[in-house]
Amino acid sequence: MDAVKRFDKESDKRPDRRAERSRRTREKIVEAARELFVAQGYGATSLQEVADRAGVAVQTVYFVFRNKRALFKDVVDTSIAGDVEPVATMDRDWFRAACAEPTAVGQLRSHVRGVREILGRVAPVMPMIAAAAATDPEIAAQWPTGRDPRYIVQHAAAEVLVSKPDARPDIDTARAADLLYGLLSPELYLVFVRDRGWSPGSWEEWACAALAAQLCTDGE
Repeated sequence: MDAVKRFDKESDKRPDRRAERSRRTREKIVEAARELFVAQGYGATSLQEVADRAGVAVQTVYFVFRNKRALFKDVVDTSIAGDVEPVATMDRDWFRAACAEPTAVGQLRSHVRGVREILGRVAPVMPMIAAAAATDPEIAAQWPTGRDPRYIVQHAAAEVLVSKPDARPDIDTARAADLLYGLLSPELYLVFVRDRGWSPGSWEEWACAALAAQLCTDGE
């Protein structure tokens, strides 16, 4: 009986171990692809190179992602989220915590800090995304042509922010969303951090101060 129980316990653990191995393999492939896509471009990178960088067989890459376009989308999605978990930005702990701040200034500080972490991952891949979309119509079609998902997130944050007691009464949700969308854009982040050599921390301080001056009664 003891041997049977021990076998049952070991069997229960096997699916977890397999799932963990699969997750680690997926992460290795995505990280290898991200490095190669950024360094040499989407078009110039082969799945064999990705497999070699990740230390797996190329058949494994095909099995997990089917093709290079699907892998590319996963690289972009993972850069935005920071992990492979299928959790939308507005359901992330950092976004919920920022919205729960009792003041507009407090929400801005937390929100900009969370966005800064995303931009640190996303901004370097923006040129890669643009180049790939320009040369591959199917890549371009992977992104919606309607409302920008980034704007949807900023609009949700703005809706909460304008209800805070220290929010400027003459600023409505649409205006607040536009300011968040514009000042926290990857393009503007790259201008300061990549082109002008600012540290991400300096950009965060500036973005907080600029937004607070526009959106809060007392500024920073």
